[in-house]
Amino acid sequence: MKRAGIPTEEFLYPGHTACPGCGAMLVARYALKVLGKNTIMNIPPCCFAAVPGTFPDTSLGIPLLYNAFETSAATASGVEAALKIKGKKEKINVVAFAGDGGTADIGIQALSGAIERGHEIIHICYDNEAYMNTGIQTSSLTPMGAATTTNPVGKKGGWRVKSKKNMMDIVAAHDIPYAATVNPSYPIDFIKKIEKAKNIKGPSYIHAYSVCPTGWRCQSELGLEIGRLATESGIFPLYEFENGKCTINYKKKTKDVLEYYKQQGRFRHLSEDFIKEVQEIVDKEWEKLLLKEECSHR
Repeated sequence: MKRAGIPTEEFLYPGHTACPGCGAMLVARYALKVLGKNTIMNIPPCCFAAVPGTFPDTSLGIPLLYNAFETSAATASGVEAALKIKGKKEKINVVAFAGDGGTADIGIQALSGAIERGHEIIHICYDNEAYMNTGIQTSSLTPMGAATTTNPVGKKGGWRVKSKKNMMDIVAAHDIPYAATVNPSYPIDFIKKIEKAKNIKGPSYIHAYSVCPTGWRCQSELGLEIGRLATESGIFPLYEFENGKCTINYKKKTKDVLEYYKQQGRFRHLSEDFIKEVQEIVDKEWEKLLLKEECSHR
């Protein structure tokens, strides 16, 4: 059954051990609603690895494998290859579910190889913008201006001054059949994109916005509001690459970076001038994205 376009069957059960307001839980919940019971998921050491519980208990209604930090996409590739060798005729979704560190840093080589080889897997990156499970350390997807335990605020700065690595451009450069950004604050868009990834031939990549109240120093009940601000400000645009064509799915860029930043304690040290600099970068990236869409549809 579906309600408002969203499947009602659940595969992430109550009783998990995630922090209150954890965005990764919504990412997994929405994804599994679409992917269903014929799904095998593998995960590296990360926040989500602690969520299902200890054997024999589990809060997931699907088979689950744990893998080394750097091998999420490689493990999924092996599962997909094994299913082919076993001659499985029914469609089984093979999903690597990793955080930003296990995707963009430690796991990027395995992801690149899996896409290059053409394995029919879905790699979902739940991007909470730091190594949250081990103590809020900076990753290459930590945003400009954020304070972490490895980029703490001091008298002479110290917070992260680089922009995030653009994982969508990186996977698109591999000629991947399908890649998309998703945000739990926009569930219908989220569901549609997982459906596409599920039915695509070859590898697909989903980059999911994932609020972390613990690491972001924000109110746990404001996760969906913060998610909407991320997209409405252009900080986390919703778009997809499908067979080389870029499509922006939400074009209402109506909010300023300041409105997004002021909701989170990890940005409270920033000056007006620094935030203006970030705003300029966000605006330029938005213009570049508009041009990508225009050029790819010619």
